Amino acid sequence: MDQEFVNKMRQKLIEMKQDILRNLASESEDFKEIVESDDSKDLVDIASTDIDKKTLDALGQQEIKRLRLIEAALSRIENNRYGICMKSGKLIPKERLEAIPYALYRVEYQNEIERKNR
Repeated sequence: MDQEFVNKMRQKLIEMKQDILRNLASESEDFKEIVESDDSKDLVDIASTDIDKKTLDALGQQEIKRLRLIEAALSRIENNRYGICMKSGKLIPKERLEAIPYALYRVEYQNEIERKNR
């Protein structure tokens, strides 16, 4: 994989990481506000607030998972393993990496993994 492309992807990954960290920080503040403002006794309001908390938590978990994938991709860049499919050892196409910079597998292997996990 050419170094110019890898550097471009490194920058994109760093930007994605910063965005996620900003989003998680703001979600944490939103979550804190929901908890602090929950002084109502209305069951509908309490249920609604609980749903908001669960939604924020689920979003946070997805973002944390994506953050881990980004960190792993940055580590692979440092170890000169970026863009290599973890299953086949073949290069992941640049188009796939541009779409999903933290991709671990070529499309065919990703599809196989997703089918098995259903």
